[in-house]
Amino acid sequence: MNLHAREINEDVRELGELLGEVIEAQTSTEGFETVENIRTSSIDYRRGDADDRDDVERTLDRLSPDMQDIVARAFTTYFELINLAEERQRVREIREGSQEGVLEDSVTDAVEKLSERGADPETLERVLDDVLIEPTFTAHPTEARRKTVKAKLRSVAGDLEVLDEVRLTDSEQEDIEDDLAAEVTSLWQTPQVRDRRPEVTDEALNVQWYIENVLFEVIDEVYDELEDAIDEEYDGDVDVPKLYEFRSWAGSDRDGNPFVTPEITEETLERQRDVVLPLYRDRLKELSGVLSQDASNIDTTDAFDERLADHKEALPGVASEAEERYPDEPYRQKLKLMREGVLRVGDVRSGGYSDSSDLLADLRAIADDLRANDADVIAEAHVDPLVRKVDTFGFTLAGLDMRDHRKMHTDAIAETVDRDGIDYADMDEDERVEFLTEAILQDGQIVDMEDVDGLSDDSARVIRRFRKLADWQREFGVDAIDTYAISWCEEASHVLEVLFLGDQAGIVDLPGYCGLDIVPLLESKYALDGARRIMGTLFENDAYEEALAARNGVQEIMLGYSDSNKENGYLAANWSLYRNQKRLAAITDDFDVEMRLFHGRGGSISRGGGPMNDAMLALPNETVTGQIKFTEQGEAIAEKYANEAIAERNLEQMLNAQVRSRYNALEEPVEEVPEAWEDAMETASEAARQKYESLLQTEGFVDFFEQATPISVIENLNMGSRPASRSGDRSVEDLRAIPWVFSWTQARCIIPGWYSIATGLQAYLDDGGDVETLQEMYEEWPFFQTKLDNASLALARTDFDIAEEYAALADDDLRERIFPDIRQEYEDTVDIVTEITGRDSLLKREWLEQNLDRRNPYVDPLNLLQVRLLAQSHLTETERRTLRLTVQGIAAGMKNTG
Repeated sequence: MNLHAREINEDVRELGELLGEVIEAQTSTEGFETVENIRTSSIDYRRGDADDRDDVERTLDRLSPDMQDIVARAFTTYFELINLAEERQRVREIREGSQEGVLEDSVTDAVEKLSERGADPETLERVLDDVLIEPTFTAHPTEARRKTVKAKLRSVAGDLEVLDEVRLTDSEQEDIEDDLAAEVTSLWQTPQVRDRRPEVTDEALNVQWYIENVLFEVIDEVYDELEDAIDEEYDGDVDVPKLYEFRSWAGSDRDGNPFVTPEITEETLERQRDVVLPLYRDRLKELSGVLSQDASNIDTTDAFDERLADHKEALPGVASEAEERYPDEPYRQKLKLMREGVLRVGDVRSGGYSDSSDLLADLRAIADDLRANDADVIAEAHVDPLVRKVDTFGFTLAGLDMRDHRKMHTDAIAETVDRDGIDYADMDEDERVEFLTEAILQDGQIVDMEDVDGLSDDSARVIRRFRKLADWQREFGVDAIDTYAISWCEEASHVLEVLFLGDQAGIVDLPGYCGLDIVPLLESKYALDGARRIMGTLFENDAYEEALAARNGVQEIMLGYSDSNKENGYLAANWSLYRNQKRLAAITDDFDVEMRLFHGRGGSISRGGGPMNDAMLALPNETVTGQIKFTEQGEAIAEKYANEAIAERNLEQMLNAQVRSRYNALEEPVEEVPEAWEDAMETASEAARQKYESLLQTEGFVDFFEQATPISVIENLNMGSRPASRSGDRSVEDLRAIPWVFSWTQARCIIPGWYSIATGLQAYLDDGGDVETLQEMYEEWPFFQTKLDNASLALARTDFDIAEEYAALADDDLRERIFPDIRQEYEDTVDIVTEITGRDSLLKREWLEQNLDRRNPYVDPLNLLQVRLLAQSHLTETERRTLRLTVQGIAAGMKNTG
């Protein structure tokens, strides 16, 4: 059976030809021929048909500002279209693999693997009961494309899908091709670069779109596949609980973003509820069209009759309408009442559902009644999918996490209690812990949360936020916004400060009630090394012990991948995170606390990116409690969740990995890692850290970074609502991790993803180690294998011929002191990584090599054009726009920003 009418080469060729036609029609024959000359010359060089890039260089040197703009737009638009062709190819491979039963990492594959390993139904049910996967969407500014551009690209993707999957008449095919031509023409005429920085609301709407339009539609498909696999392997003797929950930081993450106000957060909560409730009403209406059973043909259960009677009593007027319209159709009467109950959520009128659990109970009552009447097939096809949706998305669509920097809470408390003569600012850590504990446990209130007179603006905002948080939980439900993360948390007092503020605002009432999961974000070396000091102090603290008990004994701990990497380098940061995850598991185990790790991963390799399922399977067994949370951000969101088939595939890969990992952890609670391997990593990571630090501490390094990368352009690119740096200082420490990585990626010198690996591993060899041990580690240790494979990808995306063009922008003395060392480390890392992996090339998968080969000739001209514009001291407005556009195009070509 042939599922598809096309293949990727056909899509790439036709989209490229269509773009060429549009360029010639919209600009001029000269514009088209210029772009074509640059394109073919660049391909010739990459293929080895030309000895140098002289043809490309000469053409770029002759371009007028207007022609530079055309070239930048041409290559940027090309990548936007080719990315869609590659997305379509991913869908083909998913569908074909599913059809042939060879799709790896699927939900079916996970169930089969557990069955093969001897897991009985009770064990599988225990594994599933433990599992909860929480993808958390952030507003971190790594999505370079405008919303308008993304909408047009989705339209193009829809046309490609129809051409590929639908049998068309000649006339229908011509219509689709005309639509494609119109959309590509419109895309060409649409500005790629934002003329304003996006607002927080824009970011929240962006996240909401993926959840509402894609994840809401596919979530029950994953459950269906899981239940089918269980039926096949276990005869359906396993109950499947809730396995996913989606969360968001967009509209609630205040850390470093002064534009995230209480008004924005409240608006986000309201909008998300206003989005999800109509979705339920629509599904209930559709269900009413299906459940037309006559009372004379079924025997409704007592449980269903009781819920129907209660609902009629709560909504007598609506009940009368339902009885008149559906006199002998009990399911339709119930569904009419349910639609009204959803309509009245948050309404001044009575009869609305108080929370989603009531709607869920009604749906389950209908499903149970259908099964009691031998209509299992109807329940499975029509009711169960809606049950899964309501169970997953509730009335909130996605729960919001709040976050702020620890200093904000410390200062707010110091200022408020200072009015009562309490000098919190001068207390040491022990004194702060004692003060906060006593204040939380005492009955009386210490801080007047209504009085912000005399407070600094930041402190007033903190107090107001906690006051509003209490209101939001009353209005939207505790589940809508019940998590508070503390960035740069380094002491136990930083956690207790949030608990104290929650207590003063009425969100916490100990013993017995705590409306917040308080999440320390451990990202600095000091915090990670002091994990036992921080968490042990909390777990032994009387107030925090009561708060934890009120949250079912689950402690969420967030690990910061981005800043840890920026501080320590790739190898040292990843080893530190690995060791500290094991350490945190031991600490929580000692105190009989269940740990939920929150992995603050970015899209790029250096920020914890890479295949999510591989990362989950590489976690230490001790840390796999079943619950896992991780950030999804920037261009990775669009790549994973813009297409329904790919989104479903990502969800099932996550579930596959988590189910297998949890089973592994039950079978082997403590992962046995040979001491020699750990010793090797200790030696290598310490040497790598010192090498990385020496680079950052090299005199003039920050100046070199600013001169040899487009950081100044990126900081003003209007990518996100949050400022690019924490203050006005010009230092690596002050710069946020995203623009740090983004800048090196643009310059094709991705040092955050590999720098100092060679130095570290060579130090191990010089200390008496051997390559055979490293090769054994790569073959048998998922942690080491994953880190080297991810580093290999960063190495493969690095291009030192291009990087040298950027380095030439720096002052001669800076370049001569810094760049040769970077190049040498790159060459040494390539050598040692390929020796360890035993591969002739860096990349593990052939399709990745093909992907890079397809892209490199088109990225190169954008890089070379960007270098020329960066070298100019004065730019016209057209040139400034073109420079920003080259950033967009390179990001699209590399499929990565920060």
